[in-house]
Amino acid sequence: MCCLSSPDHCPPLSSSSSSVTEREVINGILNVKNTRNHCLALVRYINNINLQNLRRAACFIDIVNRQIDTEAVKLLSNLRDERLPAKIEASNMHRYTVEWIGREGLDKETHEEYLQLFCTHFYKGMTKLIDRAMRKEDSSAQGQIITEILQHLHACNNSVQVFYGREEDLAKAERYMKGPDNKPLVLHGEGGCGKTSLLAKCAAMSFEWLRPGRPLLILRNLGTTPDSSALTPLLTSICHQISYNYMLPFEDIPDDLVPLTAYLKELLNYASEQQPLLIFLDSVDQVTGAQDANKVSWLPTRLPPQVKVVVSCVSEENDPAISEDYLLLRRMIDNPENFLEVKALGEDLALEVIKRWMASNHRDLNNYQWRVVSNAISRCSLPIFVKLVFAEICRWKSYSKPQDTHLASNVMDSIMMLFERIEKQHGRILVFHALAYITASKSGLSESELEDLISLDDKVLDDVYQYHMPPVRRIPPLLWTRIRNDLPSYLSDSEADGVSVINWYHRQFKEAAKKRYFTNMNMSMYFHSMIADYFLGIWGGGNPKPFKYTEIQRHRFNLKTKDGLADRKVPLQPLVYYTKDGKVSRYNLRKFGELPFHLVRSRRFDDLYEHVLFNYQWLHAKLCSCPLQAVLSDFEDASANISDRDTMRELMLVADALRLGGAILSQYPDMLAPQLVGRLLPEMESNPNVKSLLKQCDAEGIEHCGLLPSYHCMHTPGGPLKYSLEGHQFAVFGFCLTADLRYIVSVSNKFITWDLSTSDLTREVTPGIEGIMQNLVLSPDNKFSVAYTNNSQTVLLNMLTSEYLILENPLEGESVQGTLLSDTNLVIHGESLTGKGDTGPLMSFQSVQISTYVSLTYLTSSNLTFDVPPHLPVACVEYIYKQVSFVAIIRSWVLLNLRGEVEEKVTEPLEQPILLMDFQGIGDLSVVYWTGDFDNKSLVLHTMEQGTYLDQLNFHSVMAWSKDRQRLYACLPENGEDLCALRRGRRSWVLDRIISPNSNKLLQLYLTHDELHLIATFMLGFHVWEVETGTGWHLRLPHGIRNISTKLLESNSCVLSKGYDYAVAGVRKNLYVWELKTRELLKVLDAHFGRIIALVALTVGNWNSVITSSLDRTVKVWNITNIFEQVHVIDRHELQVDHISLTPSSPIAVTVTRNCVGIWNLKLGKLVAKLADSPLGAIVTHAEITKDGRHIVATESGNVLIWHVRSQCVIFKKPQKDVHQLLLLDNDTKIVAVSKHESSLGDTSCHLVTRSIPRGDDVYQIEFSIRTFRTIAVTADGLFLVIPCADGMKDVVSIYHAKTGTLVHKMFLKYPNYKDFHLVLAMPNKASQIALVDVDKANIVDVKTKKFVRSIAKWGGKVTRDGRYGLYAPARGGLELLELRRGTSVRTLIPRVAEGVFSVMCLFTKTDEYVLYYHGGRKTIRVFR
Repeated sequence: MCCLSSPDHCPPLSSSSSSVTEREVINGILNVKNTRNHCLALVRYINNINLQNLRRAACFIDIVNRQIDTEAVKLLSNLRDERLPAKIEASNMHRYTVEWIGREGLDKETHEEYLQLFCTHFYKGMTKLIDRAMRKEDSSAQGQIITEILQHLHACNNSVQVFYGREEDLAKAERYMKGPDNKPLVLHGEGGCGKTSLLAKCAAMSFEWLRPGRPLLILRNLGTTPDSSALTPLLTSICHQISYNYMLPFEDIPDDLVPLTAYLKELLNYASEQQPLLIFLDSVDQVTGAQDANKVSWLPTRLPPQVKVVVSCVSEENDPAISEDYLLLRRMIDNPENFLEVKALGEDLALEVIKRWMASNHRDLNNYQWRVVSNAISRCSLPIFVKLVFAEICRWKSYSKPQDTHLASNVMDSIMMLFERIEKQHGRILVFHALAYITASKSGLSESELEDLISLDDKVLDDVYQYHMPPVRRIPPLLWTRIRNDLPSYLSDSEADGVSVINWYHRQFKEAAKKRYFTNMNMSMYFHSMIADYFLGIWGGGNPKPFKYTEIQRHRFNLKTKDGLADRKVPLQPLVYYTKDGKVSRYNLRKFGELPFHLVRSRRFDDLYEHVLFNYQWLHAKLCSCPLQAVLSDFEDASANISDRDTMRELMLVADALRLGGAILSQYPDMLAPQLVGRLLPEMESNPNVKSLLKQCDAEGIEHCGLLPSYHCMHTPGGPLKYSLEGHQFAVFGFCLTADLRYIVSVSNKFITWDLSTSDLTREVTPGIEGIMQNLVLSPDNKFSVAYTNNSQTVLLNMLTSEYLILENPLEGESVQGTLLSDTNLVIHGESLTGKGDTGPLMSFQSVQISTYVSLTYLTSSNLTFDVPPHLPVACVEYIYKQVSFVAIIRSWVLLNLRGEVEEKVTEPLEQPILLMDFQGIGDLSVVYWTGDFDNKSLVLHTMEQGTYLDQLNFHSVMAWSKDRQRLYACLPENGEDLCALRRGRRSWVLDRIISPNSNKLLQLYLTHDELHLIATFMLGFHVWEVETGTGWHLRLPHGIRNISTKLLESNSCVLSKGYDYAVAGVRKNLYVWELKTRELLKVLDAHFGRIIALVALTVGNWNSVITSSLDRTVKVWNITNIFEQVHVIDRHELQVDHISLTPSSPIAVTVTRNCVGIWNLKLGKLVAKLADSPLGAIVTHAEITKDGRHIVATESGNVLIWHVRSQCVIFKKPQKDVHQLLLLDNDTKIVAVSKHESSLGDTSCHLVTRSIPRGDDVYQIEFSIRTFRTIAVTADGLFLVIPCADGMKDVVSIYHAKTGTLVHKMFLKYPNYKDFHLVLAMPNKASQIALVDVDKANIVDVKTKKFVRSIAKWGGKVTRDGRYGLYAPARGGLELLELRRGTSVRTLIPRVAEGVFSVMCLFTKTDEYVLYYHGGRKTIRVFR
């Protein structure tokens, strides 16, 4: 677009000189073939400019020495009146003539008509051009993928054009392409070594290598385009290209990362011999957005035939952090032949390449200059250095002086020379600040962001505009464009936070820029602070930013003041963008990604706390749009850069609260306020930042979640609980720590991996099996994990790629009892009983040995022994012999490779059942057999070493291995309960020594990770022994607590803390902590809501923790260092709450559990008292509190009780068994208790007793017969009791007077489509009407007239106070609001979506303003207005 303005009295002339603006118009309009679709000209003529006011006139006409610059005016007139009209279409050109008025000339009021016309033409013209361009642009998925493909092919072609040499590397790549290898080829080397060029050359040569086939080539230079920067768009793009070529629908491509990865691997199977599939991915370590523990796990490692994958990544021997992805690929691809190291070019090849590049550009050097080049290349021959050298020598002339033809000797110095040249060419301050902003950014800057930042930087603007006063104080866009054109391949466009950004392509450039521009901390903080201001939006939305005029400007333009104020035209930076109707349009991901980073590095911690870390709106918006780990990383980054201990504690409190609620917040970010309030209330008063955050939660959180806790109700961080890892839907029956102790792998019906350092869920794999997995085992190299299910399926998971195999039971007729895993093989073992009628083999034995010991069957490989009570008759012994001679226990085990293929199956029918196996490799294994009788602790160990069995070892009760399997700790029969140490001899296990005498029967034995201590479990506690000295500590559980064992060798676990100061055991739901030296029980932690299944110590590095898993579906990490910190206890019942009763007169709630009645203070959230008349064995079924809050009526163990609340004493007690309902009457002055009785003849009846409160005097009693029990009701006016009962085989409703208990009348139920009803409900708006609710409908009847009124289909009985509306909530899903008068649905709150059959609850709130809906499957409460 061209906008020209000039006076009308200057004649057009020509001149050989031209301005920058004129050259831009020439290149943008005059030299373009077709201007119709992208050129727009707006020309203004100003008449009668007042030259008396030169300062104002200079804004519209060129003035030199207080005179009109006639030369400039002539040039402008020639351009405006001759050259421009001759080129541009008339429809794209608009002319305006305006008069100069007054001293100022132009004014928005006097020239309003002109301005309106100008804006209209501009708007319509621009939208017309944009619409034309959009119609030409193919925005379809096919068009976008073609654009993406062409971008990468263009980059590939540029690399190939300048590629020379590396014949050996190309030959290896050719062998890979032509060979049968089914794994990817990895090109690796240090940064700038030429991986990209080699990969591009391989891609180009592949067509020649694979002739006559016509391969499908997929090429991506990752990080160079927005669609190749983040993982999800990258995989989507690749799937689009494959689908496009194989003519598959794009609609089948998933949106989520996990199914998208699986879908890509499925698409690979479409490759054929005629059309092989080749995928080339450069810089796989540059991709972002992988939330997995292994961020290259998406890469397929087992390729179908006719598929080849070539990738490149950085590897530097001295920098493990940079080489992390390469090392992961090494583990994923275990064949070293699939790795090709790309090395430096070498001096000869580097010099040859430069000569060829010079020849192709028709350039040459003199002998001296070639010697300079040769000297530089001899010091460094990396391709990136060679490229920088070539760029520099292309500027040399043959006559250049020697001092002007010097080269650097390394990459860093060459980049510095490049920066210095660009600074001289475009201005040092402008280049300095522009490149510094890019370097300071966390993930790059978009073009508009960079222009905005420079426009806010007055140091740059003062330099650019030192001789000029711009009408708008912003940087001209073309200045940055020129700089970027001089850095063509060193800056790349990539994607960050959903935006296309500019960033350095090579790591070396970013390091050089930091070294050059961030020479001190103040300079670094300046740029970070400027970016922080921008993303805070301080100067956005028209808010002018002050500045100071330079001395040159003040002198030249005769300015009287130093201070100025100008709108920089930068945008506001809201957290959330909304549509016109108030709905969320998108989140400001750029602000979320950049602002915390820069506030930390500019040391602006107050702003960080106020706007980010303790800001509710920020936390909520970021949780809604980013993973939880992205939010936590802001806290971790801040903690690593601050030193104030109090503030750090506040940061950790909020971060740990987010971690503890992570499982909820990841799915429901609107629960943020309840999570923070429910956890952090106890820490509110002593932490000002936390207090501010919680006040915001109270004030603003109600917009997102209507359920805000009034008091502390969830675990508070800061105590011993570090993380609560939630995500399993079933009990966690197994978990393991990886070898590097970074991750926890757990199983239930799915595999979940958590990062121990952050509590982030890094991988979730759901195999889709029916059973629950158990016995999780990791391979020694942690590449694979295996678990088996309760229906004998085995799941083998590749931990690196998330691929899994489901193995059906390979043991015919046997159930799977265990699995073992080595780096190369999988073992599955099982057992079964076979006998008469079985399909398995039948065994007969020649003899039976009768023993005098009382126990069950005992099998060895040589004989079958029965231990029979000595008093057993001979006939019984003969019968046993006849039966058992046809029975045998078959035990088998199967050896498989890690592809799930069976390699060997071993069946040994004469062995005992396997208790456990230990598999180190083929020919190196151990098997422990047991008798099959849990009460018989006798065990047998068979050990095979290098294919030869050692003599069997008989032991009992417990055992523990050393890591090298050379030492064994167990109890031997000849040594009683003493704990013995054995070593592996040449032919047998040899007793080395007795660790310690012992008299307790042991249930479990555990050897600590460092093999210095043994920990044994016995019924009343635990023993801890030092292995070397035998020194022991005896740790007893509290009275009444016992260890039990449900499987041999397994019981409750105990572990030692770091430094062996404490012992921690998990028994039932609690953790018990002893001080080891004093043997004193120090603390009991209420750890879980269900039984603890497993307990593991983590005492490496800074970790001093234990990890527990439980039946409550959680895995928890406990910090033993904080074991004695204050724990904010949450009051709760041991058993589930069956009923809640409230009183309106006081903040008291009464709860009913099976063993007590609880009294809760609702203001404090505290359990004030537990009421039980019989402390031991109480069975409580009902409880109600009166409106005045003074009395509680309860039923306990066959008695009706009345409690006085204040004294917590029973003031009335009377037997009444099997009470099914309690009902308060007559303004809570009477209590109705309904009990159910069954006669000896099978008849069922109910006995109703009405008593006074508080005395308990009988008022009246009613006996009535029933077929099934249904609760009674009271009419809305409280006058009548409505009792559903039976008259013979017919249902009737009896109406009794509520005060006297006299029978008014009976109603025989006769109405259309009568069905058994389950609920009697009083209609709130009609005192004489009740509703009888059955499975299909509710039937309204009048108890006074005894007439049927109407039926209401679908109504379930929930009704508003005015009786107008009801609810329909079927168990299969859906929720509708019903108008009860007509029986029609007036609003669908939840559509009927098949979700399975679950328990649902719905009700109106007390004000009828909201509807609450609970779904038993989702475990959620939804609120509808």
